[in-house]
Amino acid sequence: MIERPSRRALLGCACHMGAAAFAATALPGSARAAAPSSKRTSMSPDEALQALKDGNRGFATDSPVRAVQGRERRIEIALGQTPFCVLVSCSDSRVSPEILFGRGLGELFIVRNAGNTIDTVALGSIEYAVSQLGVPLILVMGHSRCGAVAAACSVVKDNAQFPGAIGRMVEPIVPAALSVRDKPGDFVENAVRANVDRIVDRLRTASEPALLDPLKAGRLRAVGAAYSLDTGSVDFFNEG
Repeated sequence: MIERPSRRALLGCACHMGAAAFAATALPGSARAAAPSSKRTSMSPDEALQALKDGNRGFATDSPVRAVQGRERRIEIALGQTPFCVLVSCSDSRVSPEILFGRGLGELFIVRNAGNTIDTVALGSIEYAVSQLGVPLILVMGHSRCGAVAAACSVVKDNAQFPGAIGRMVEPIVPAALSVRDKPGDFVENAVRANVDRIVDRLRTASEPALLDPLKAGRLRAVGAAYSLDTGSVDFFNEG
């Protein structure tokens, strides 16, 4: 008499077979998704900058936005990204780069932190985008009434102190605030621009080949900008 396997044994076997089949199909797909793409943007630094200017002009005037997004775009860039700009901006919730430049998925490589400063992690991210993804433009953008810059100004003006990591976060902005302390106009707004200028100049004088070589060859530009919370417009300056 042939003994029939129990229902539990059959279910267990089916589970193992299903898991093996899933692994056989999922792993190769995952490997393909993880493989870097060699595709690069065809934009020049000037074209990339103009695309941002045009996009913000449309945003500020409430023009229809044709940002590339949705399922088809997601599938298109799943195996590799081709951003045309590294955008260093503030973490402020009112400053959303893709929205205010009218861009979509896979177009902007964004580095964000309070005060749009550059530390080792941020610099490494920028160098990666330029050297590995072929990005032709770095835009450093501050914004009006920036809280981090205002904090740095209060350190300079009132000797204010901030607890924990907030104080250390503000430290890199203090030199910019010091440089415009006695200048006419709004202290914070002047410091916002000075902070951007210092970062742009730092990037342009980088000693790392990842930035130095493409800058010298004209394949890369570093540009400054300031976003107005009131008007929605971005003022581009220190374009080099």
